[in-house]
Amino acid sequence: MLENHHACQCSCGETTFSVQGVPLLRAYCHCTICQGFNQAPFSDISIYRAKDVVLPSPESLEYKAYRPPPAVQRGKCKTCDTPAVEVMQIFPLPKLVIVPTENLHKDCIVEPSLHMFYNSRVSDIEDELPKFSGYLKSQIAFGHKLVVSMLRGRAV
Repeated sequence: MLENHHACQCSCGETTFSVQGVPLLRAYCHCTICQGFNQAPFSDISIYRAKDVVLPSPESLEYKAYRPPPAVQRGKCKTCDTPAVEVMQIFPLPKLVIVPTENLHKDCIVEPSLHMFYNSRVSDIEDELPKFSGYLKSQIAFGHKLVVSMLRGRAV
C-alpha cells in the first residue's frame, strides 16, 4: 500500500483496494441504475480522482455498463456480488472512481453533499441536504459540486 493510502474492501473482504485522502464528493443517488446495481433504495457514493485510487485486481471484479455510452463501468466483487468500485470517464472531466461509502476506511468518510435523481426515490429521506430531481437538474448539481471540489482540492 502506498504512503497515505487507506485500505478499503468490499463487504466480504475479497476485493481490496486503497484510496489516498478523502473523496472529492459524497452523494446519495436515487437513480434506477444505482438502485439496481446496489440492490438498495439508493446509493451512498464517494467520488475520487482515479489517480488517488489503487484499483482492485481485475480478476476479483466483474464490470458491467448499464447504459450506453459506457461512461461508467460498475464493478462488483466476484465472490460476494456486492458493488466494489465504479470507473467513470466523462469528457472533459478527468477519470474518476466511484466508491460505495460503506467500502471506505472510516478515516476517508466525509459528509454527504446532496441527493440526486430524487424523483426516482423509493421513499422520502428526512435530512437537510438539497434534493435534485430529474436528469438535467441532478447532473448539473452533481457536476457543479464535483468541479468545485476538484478546484478546491477537497470535498464541499
